[in-house]
Amino acid sequence: MIGNLDRRAMIFQTASAGFGASLFGAMTTADSHVSLTPQSAPLKGRLKQSAARWCYRNIPLEDLAREAAAIGLKGIDLIEPKDWPIVKKYGLVPAMVSGGGTIPDGLNRKENHDRLEREFRENIPRAAEAGVPNVITFSGNRRGQPDAEGIENCVAGLNRVKALAEQHGVTICLELLNSKVDHKDYQCDHTPWGVEVVKRVNSPRVKLLYDIYHMQIMEGDVIRTIKENIQWIAHFHTGGVPGRHEIDSTQELNYPAVMRAIVEAGFSGYVAHEFVPVREPLKSLREAAQLCDF
Repeated sequence: MIGNLDRRAMIFQTASAGFGASLFGAMTTADSHVSLTPQSAPLKGRLKQSAARWCYRNIPLEDLAREAAAIGLKGIDLIEPKDWPIVKKYGLVPAMVSGGGTIPDGLNRKENHDRLEREFRENIPRAAEAGVPNVITFSGNRRGQPDAEGIENCVAGLNRVKALAEQHGVTICLELLNSKVDHKDYQCDHTPWGVEVVKRVNSPRVKLLYDIYHMQIMEGDVIRTIKENIQWIAHFHTGGVPGRHEIDSTQELNYPAVMRAIVEAGFSGYVAHEFVPVREPLKSLREAAQLCDF
């Protein structure tokens, strides 16, 4: 996701068993942090904001959860089940967790479907029991596969587990990632491709994770694309372009305008900050939360 370092490839070396071990080895951030509790202004909260755990790996999770709650965030993304009670202690939700598959090896290969179904059948009921709303999944890499075949295979794989997701009230989120900079050869790398998959699956519990950073790199036109496809999107990730750092004026996206468009489209899910701070991490997280608050 950042430069030549592929954090998701490391996070999801396995869908469940190795989740935690890989999560905290992907990146480094600033080692020091200060309490923001006395400094945080209340958020209006029309958007439920979250933060990706891996971006703050050097901050103990207990500290991160406490400070995130003080900032006004509502969730923490990409944490393993053993850590869910820690964030819930501070009134936060594990907003996006492991579902099935890895970035290079996902739903676009039929030979993966039996394994992925087993992973989903473990992870979805566990998520539901803990009140976790979303689990993540991936298309996999092309490896020469035609896009039409990849769509058909992803639809077939998701059809095997959509009833399970519907039964438990958990949304499977197929993530859009860029194949230009961070995830070479990844197949679900344009919004129309991902939308076609979820349209064909035709389930209220199978949608997209729209990563704003990735789609700005691949196609731009972010606001119009979001507005036209909001019904197919269940979750957002943020990140500054280029570099996936702070989402402030140092990068090219107008995040206040993007967030306003998401609010005006009636979105009710989570927007998770998945940028790697190059300054004091919790200060950057607080500033991002305020910037995106409407």
